[in-house]
Amino acid sequence: MNTITAAITAVGAYVPDFVLSNKVLETMVDTNDEWITTRTGIKERRILKDADKGTSFLAIKAAQDLIAKANIDPLEIDMVIMATATADMPVASTGVYVATQIGATNAFAYDLQAACSSFLYGMSTAAAYIQSGRYKKVLLIGADKMSSIVDYTDRATCIIFGDGAGAVLFEPNHEGLGLQDEYLRSDGLGRDYLKISAGGSLIPTTEETVKNRQHNIIQDGKTVFKFAVTNMADASELILKRNNLSHEDVSWLVPHQANKRIIDATASRMNLEDSKVLMNIEKFGNTTSATLPLVLNDFEHLFKKGDNIIFAAFGGGFTWGSIYLKWAYDKK
Repeated sequence: MNTITAAITAVGAYVPDFVLSNKVLETMVDTNDEWITTRTGIKERRILKDADKGTSFLAIKAAQDLIAKANIDPLEIDMVIMATATADMPVASTGVYVATQIGATNAFAYDLQAACSSFLYGMSTAAAYIQSGRYKKVLLIGADKMSSIVDYTDRATCIIFGDGAGAVLFEPNHEGLGLQDEYLRSDGLGRDYLKISAGGSLIPTTEETVKNRQHNIIQDGKTVFKFAVTNMADASELILKRNNLSHEDVSWLVPHQANKRIIDATASRMNLEDSKVLMNIEKFGNTTSATLPLVLNDFEHLFKKGDNIIFAAFGGGFTWGSIYLKWAYDKK
């Protein structure tokens, strides 16, 4: 085939060593293990405890893991897309720094922010660059140090989020494998339901905003849950219909790991059996931009060349969508 498609050819990941379990959270806020597990499916999450390390540290580690496993020369990387909601700094791009630190000095880089849909949107972007024919290796990294923006006195949010990073390499494919279709959407009406209110141009940082904890993430849980359940399921169902795929044709569902009940609802709408629904939310929680690549890394050993994989995500803003991808390799 002469048509260029964009395929994932390698994956990598990194999570910090420190484990924040539900039992530990019971000593910090008014909650308990049963309540958290029943409502979210989360048992523990990883936290980057080093105060002098940011999201870039996680991203560099994940990228280095991919580079080592795939045995690629960083100088051959053409582009680095950094999907994150917790950039190291408000202005200087985290992706640019990461690219330099991993030795990808021939690449250009930038950050992409779409909350929990950042990596999904990044897949679309990376694929478009590959399909243009101008670029041969695009490194997409999803990383977030969510602990840097979580208020650990707020039981509505501190139980959900963890820190982590994952990376994938996109390369041209001439066998028709890789990204097949995408359905991506957004709705600005949702921006007040999941946000950090201060620190941007609308409400600049002041002593008062810091005292009022306006630099921590807050969410209207019920509203976000309602929109997430509906839109992730709708997007996934639509991508199946548009590509004439039945539930039997789907090899795997790789969903954003925000809440087990949301994942279950999406799988139910797709009529998928549990064995095809990939989850690691129990041990990592919601790592925002890192959830999708962390799932790929954990289950890479199960994937076979030609497998039909459906990705789905929902994030603040609101942002959401689904991507249909054919896996391009068997793990050696």
